[in-house]
Amino acid sequence: MKKRIGVLLSGRGSNFEALADSVAAGRIPDAHIAIVIANREGTQGIERANARGIATKVIPSRGLEREAYDRQIVAVLREQQVDLVCLAGYMRLLSPYFIQCFPQRILNIHPSLLPTFPGLESQRQALEYGVKFAGCTVHFVDENLDAGPIILQAVVPVLDTDTSDTLSEKILREEHRIYSEAVKIILDGRFKIEGRRVIQLANQAAHR
Repeated sequence: MKKRIGVLLSGRGSNFEALADSVAAGRIPDAHIAIVIANREGTQGIERANARGIATKVIPSRGLEREAYDRQIVAVLREQQVDLVCLAGYMRLLSPYFIQCFPQRILNIHPSLLPTFPGLESQRQALEYGVKFAGCTVHFVDENLDAGPIILQAVVPVLDTDTSDTLSEKILREEHRIYSEAVKIILDGRFKIEGRRVIQLANQAAHR
């Protein structure tokens, strides 16, 4: 039986498309994107999902308290019986209620080598700090901003000629690659968590 993925987004949905491509190509085997949910009207990500024939739902978040809104999202995800929730440019911090409903089943991709440069405009932060390497991180989501246990990271060099735009493009290519790899690892159950460490297991399912 195929594992069901729910994707939450707020914008263009390029990481959603990378996941959808990987599912379609069999790089994430035995999986299906069951629903794509946006918290804003008119997002490109929803348009891209509709074009692929994937079920979508827009639930505007403006003016709603965090947990009240999250209860609406969780209800849809449960209705769709999702096994894994993937945040793909989802610009909201999840409530404790949401986290408790999907323990160790919510992933996020962030455009920095966490724990450095959490939050917004990570690429600009990296350039202003003068780092020589930047990158991206796939991590479990907990109740804190960009703070859950790290599953995978990828590194890119920061050149003297880089701008926020050029650095973002380099990082985004790596985001698309490692997000699919991380989703496959988690859906396969080939991991265990020890403290903050996410340890990949070779050829056996994890005991969770």
